[in-house]
Amino acid sequence: MQNNIIYTTMSRTPIIAANWKMNIGPAEARAFLAAFKEEKLCECKGVEKVVVPPFVTIPAVVETLNGCSCLGVGAQDVSDHDNGAFTGEVSTAMLTELGCRYVVLGHSERRQYHGETNAYINKKIHKALSAGLIPIYCIGETLEQREGGQLEQVLRTQVTDGLAGLTPEQVAGLVIAYEPVWAIGTGKTASAADAQSAHAFIRSVVAEIFGEDAASKVRIQYGGSVKPANAAELMSQPDIDGALVGGAALKADSFAAIIRAAAV
Repeated sequence: MQNNIIYTTMSRTPIIAANWKMNIGPAEARAFLAAFKEEKLCECKGVEKVVVPPFVTIPAVVETLNGCSCLGVGAQDVSDHDNGAFTGEVSTAMLTELGCRYVVLGHSERRQYHGETNAYINKKIHKALSAGLIPIYCIGETLEQREGGQLEQVLRTQVTDGLAGLTPEQVAGLVIAYEPVWAIGTGKTASAADAQSAHAFIRSVVAEIFGEDAASKVRIQYGGSVKPANAAELMSQPDIDGALVGGAALKADSFAAIIRAAAV
């Protein structure tokens, strides 16, 4: 995978997001945030910090933060509909009313367990952007696809189809999370060099479709068993602009350590 274009990182603030998945209820979230406050990370500048709780936990997080702006709040999904007979779904208006600023879309677990396609995720991205939410768009290959030489094809298709119909300005303002599926929750992590190569390729595809300005501005996170021990090496790569963190973000101290690694 070759990409010789170097894009400056000066205008890209790293973004570290904690994806709690189906973990941490309201009471535990309050305890997490109390411990997080003790880490004094509001003093950690130059890094955007986000927590993405389950739907039922979002109100407790927002209430506990009480207007504190050093930690943003996101949701793990959203409907492509505004309202109606869609049992179990949550709309963009509901998320914005709660105080969410971000929404994770296209996570591999949604793709795998709920059959979400690039086209369907694209509808959600458009809906989120129209409501003023910042999508964190997840892409990545399975181990079979990587070993079968399909990595670039899979990533190109996910970028092309998932971001179809967006303007360069919209793409520049969202977040892409590269998560190799084989590394999510497995303890396996792509090497820093492999992760950088994939990120650089993704950025090159964005440049082809949306222009070099959008490519230089869009933030691309790495996700896949990110932890304090490997965060600094990953964050030091020129095209890696943060992390979407799963298991290591369930404890305030390990999440804090990853944030500090991105600030170095």
